[in-house]
Amino acid sequence: MPIHLLSTRQIAGAGDGQLADGEGLTLRIASDQGRWWFRYTAPGGQRRAMSLGAAIVRGDAKLIDQSLRQAREIAAEARGLLARGHDPLEQRNAGKDQARKRVEDSKSIRKRDKTTLARVARAYHEAVIEQSRTALHAHHWITSLENHLPASIWHAPIDSITPPALLDVMLAIQRKVPETARRIRQRLEAVFNDAQLRGQCQGNPALTIRRSMTEALGKRHQKSLAALPFAEVPVFVKALRQQKGVAAKALEFAMLTAARTAEVLGAQWAEFDLDAALWVVPGHRMKAREEHAVFLSQRAVEILRERRGEPQPFKLSNLAMLMLLRRMDYANRTTVHGLCRASFSTRANEKNAGRPDAIEACLAH
Repeated sequence: MPIHLLSTRQIAGAGDGQLADGEGLTLRIASDQGRWWFRYTAPGGQRRAMSLGAAIVRGDAKLIDQSLRQAREIAAEARGLLARGHDPLEQRNAGKDQARKRVEDSKSIRKRDKTTLARVARAYHEAVIEQSRTALHAHHWITSLENHLPASIWHAPIDSITPPALLDVMLAIQRKVPETARRIRQRLEAVFNDAQLRGQCQGNPALTIRRSMTEALGKRHQKSLAALPFAEVPVFVKALRQQKGVAAKALEFAMLTAARTAEVLGAQWAEFDLDAALWVVPGHRMKAREEHAVFLSQRAVEILRERRGEPQPFKLSNLAMLMLLRRMDYANRTTVHGLCRASFSTRANEKNAGRPDAIEACLAH
C-alpha cells in the first residue's frame, strides 16, 4: 500500500477536507485548523480512529514539515504495535491509566506524609495545648512524645497505626518509665481523638490499648506506685475521720481536691472563696507555674470552715500527713501522693469520668 503520499506544499495549499498520507495516516482540515488521525483495524476486527494531535497546516513551511514527520513517526509506532497483535488505542489508554495512577499514588503519598502522627500531634499541640497551658507544661507535653516514641510510630501515617503496634511501643516505655508512659498514652488519646474528628484516621488506638496497659502494670508496679485501690478508699476515709488533729483534716482535704502536698500545706486564706466553693492556687505555688482553679465539694468547704480563725488553713510540716498514715497503719500500703492523686487518676480514667485532658487538668498536669 502506498505510504508518505503528502508533501508540505500539498498541506499548505489544501482547503477544508481530508488528506491521506497512506496506510491509515490522514489529515483533517477545517477552518485552517488541522488534526492528524490514524485509522486502522484492531486485532479484534473493529475499525478504529486514533487522534495523533493537532497538525500545523498554515504558516512556516518548516513547521508544517515537522508536524508531518512527527505524525508519521507516531503512525509508524502504531503500525508496529498492530504487527505484534496490540491495539494502539488500548495501549495508549493503558499508558494514560498508569500515568494517572502514578499521579494519584504520588498525591496519596504526599497526603500521608502530611498526616504522620508527628505532624498531627504537633498541629494539635500548637492549636490546643499551647493555647491552654503554660509554656513549660506545653514544652513537656510535646517533648514527652518526641523523646519516647520511636520513628516507626512517630513518623508513621496516623491512619496506619494499629493498636497492637502502638501497644508494643507503649509497653516498652511503660517498663522503663511507667508514669511517663501513662501520660504519653493519654496525650496520644487526645491527638487520635482530634484526628478522628477531622477524618484523618478511623479509630483511636491509644484508647483501645488503655486497659491492656493497665493490666500489664501488674501487682508489683501497683505496689511501687503506692496508690490505694479505689475500692479501699471509702474505708480509709471513714477511719481518717476518726483521727484527731490538723493532719487528718489536711489529708482529707487533699484527697477531696486531688492536690499536691505542698499546695495544701502552703494554702492561704486569700486563695479561697468559700461562698463560691472555689480555691484558686496562684501560679507561683503550682508545679507548672500556672494558676489552678479547684471547685470545692461541700465536705471540702466544711473542713475549711472548721479551720476558720487559724492563720493558715493547714500549717503543718511536710511529714505530718505521712506520719498520720503510719499511725493509721497505712504507710506500707500507700503514700500521700498516691492516695490523693494516683487513686483519683486511676478511678477517673477507668470509669471514663471525663476526657483525658480534663482529668489531667484536674491534676494540674
